[in-house]
Amino acid sequence: MRSITRGLGLGTAAMALTALTALTWPGTAGAAPAGTASLYTPSSLVLGVTAGPDAATGRVLRAVTLVCAPKPGGTHPNPAAACAELRDSGSRLDELAEPASDALCTREWNPMTVTADGVWQGRRLSYTYTFANPCGLWNSTGVLFDF
Repeated sequence: MRSITRGLGLGTAAMALTALTALTWPGTAGAAPAGTASLYTPSSLVLGVTAGPDAATGRVLRAVTLVCAPKPGGTHPNPAAACAELRDSGSRLDELAEPASDALCTREWNPMTVTADGVWQGRRLSYTYTFANPCGLWNSTGVLFDF
């Protein structure tokens, strides 16, 4: 009976996540009718942290959503600061992922990969950066991947 309950719990959680995504992700339901101008340029990203040298084969540790228009939101712990960083960097995410110059990290190879996928100011964005180890991620200069 335990495994059935656990299975139902995971299924319920998956359905809740799907419903939440449908409600919060800007899609066709809230889109302007065809042929009309939108009031803002869409900016919504899914950010992830993966243990491993690449996001495709690694183990996803955590992920958040970041919505920057029309106002900062999503599940990111500090959406206003993350959106401001993105605007200031001109979507050059390497500047935000780069470890701080004064970070004291070992040279162990324990890769951590961060990803950003979605739309930034109306353009498709797909970004991946791999840190040599968790220390590089913890000492990155921006708040975008600080979740």
